[in-house]
Amino acid sequence: MQDVNSKTITSPPCISARSIDKFFGKKQVLFDISLEVPYSQILGLLGPSGSGKTTLIKIISGIDAASSGEVNVLNEKMPKLSVMSKIGYMAQSDALYGDLTAEENLKFFASMYNLNGTKQKQRIAEVMQLVDLSDHLKKQVKQYSGGMKRRLSLAIALIHKPPVLILDEPTVGIDPVLRKSIWNELYKLKDEGTTIIITTHVMDEVEKCDYLGMIRDGKLIASGTPNEIKNATASNTIEEAFLYYGGASK
Repeated sequence: MQDVNSKTITSPPCISARSIDKFFGKKQVLFDISLEVPYSQILGLLGPSGSGKTTLIKIISGIDAASSGEVNVLNEKMPKLSVMSKIGYMAQSDALYGDLTAEENLKFFASMYNLNGTKQKQRIAEVMQLVDLSDHLKKQVKQYSGGMKRRLSLAIALIHKPPVLILDEPTVGIDPVLRKSIWNELYKLKDEGTTIIITTHVMDEVEKCDYLGMIRDGKLIASGTPNEIKNATASNTIEEAFLYYGGASK
């Protein structure tokens, strides 16, 4: 990995991954990945489809286990069930119950986090307003468009105000105006103490992150702040820097 991050993190990071390898059978899909995310910061993982971003965040969130290496979240070794309940996770594929309404989906997931009563009702209203679905609260999810399902999935990930938020391509299929609104909310959450990892292949989104990890073919090819990476490669844009590190699609 070419690490251009000049910042020294003196306190323990919120999230750390050390020497992560992952095999599926005999095929290795992650190669010696190490990274750290300080508390109340946003890490963007940039890479093409199939680069290993989703596999890595599944390992960080405790959904999957590394073949070797170690992940710590909130000073606990992963996977650990008590820590997983403190992570808001939004997958690429929407894990929703189509025959239920959006409200029923939200109530179900909120109850899993012991969020009930008035607080549950309040949070449902807040997250549905954030993703601009308040008028569709009573609608069955199977009647939602693909973009609406993505927005509902994001609302579910946010429902319990988790200290760690991991979002896999959250803005795919979402219009630019709402995407800006979502990023404003992510900044607000960060300011309130939430640590966020977001995967994306949208170049302008990674510019919004505090730190950036570039992944290609299961390897972390560069890391640092967006400006550090651009300066290190004499690039005007993140896209140019990604190409500099060999990130051009095959």
